[in-house]
Amino acid sequence: MNNIINDKKDIPSLDSIIECARNAGKTAMRYFRHNDRMEMHNKLNDSDIVTTADNECESYIKEFIKSHYPSHSILSEESGETQGIATYRWVIDPIDGTTNFFSGIPLWGISIGVELNGETVIGVVYLPATDELFYAEKGKGAFLNGKRIHVSDQSKLSRSVISTGFPVDKDSNPDNNLDNLAAVLPLVRDIRRLGAATADICYTAAGFLGGYWELNLHEWDVNAGLLILTEAGGKSTRFRDDRNISIVCGSPEIHDQLLPLLNTSPRKV
Repeated sequence: MNNIINDKKDIPSLDSIIECARNAGKTAMRYFRHNDRMEMHNKLNDSDIVTTADNECESYIKEFIKSHYPSHSILSEESGETQGIATYRWVIDPIDGTTNFFSGIPLWGISIGVELNGETVIGVVYLPATDELFYAEKGKGAFLNGKRIHVSDQSKLSRSVISTGFPVDKDSNPDNNLDNLAAVLPLVRDIRRLGAATADICYTAAGFLGGYWELNLHEWDVNAGLLILTEAGGKSTRFRDDRNISIVCGSPEIHDQLLPLLNTSPRKV
């Protein structure tokens, strides 16, 4: 392994990542609620889409990384993994919540996590349409637009608003989270379905939500957000190992009440 990470010029700074996320957000906002300016294509099915904006944001972020940190690896939703020679890896989702984005709903975000030796050390999530910038560095706390955030101090599940989501293969796979929804819904103040895992996790980190769970996510959906959650005092668990990344998170008290309600066993389909 190359020792290039010892060169201070090659160590990513939080400010540079925030700059990258904000500039990518400007790119995306040129298309938001202007569907006539972009193309949309299905990937897996009608629920899984990609737009011109996704691709342009990804291209911008990747070019930013290559120009500033050319030795780093990149894992991105739309183009997969590019191997570098340093021990840093950027995990990016150029637009998380593309269905919201394409529908004109403002809950979508740009997620950039930076790993060192496999551990996330910087996380930035930017929601351009609401101008909400969440960020964290390992060991330094979590912030929203410059103000420190913390998970909810509500300890009662019955007084908590919880969010969830549904897997993109819900049309063909009956293991679609409805069993968990039925178990949780009667026990909470209410359920929300925000449509972007980055927003779900960061809103949980900020205490807007008490907790969140979802099946069948991917590393780019959660990498930055989970660091922000942890630095905000939150707790998370991967409760299934057969459906990609399936997580439950929240304040420690709400997390511990949610987890036993969820089906943690692989389901035969």
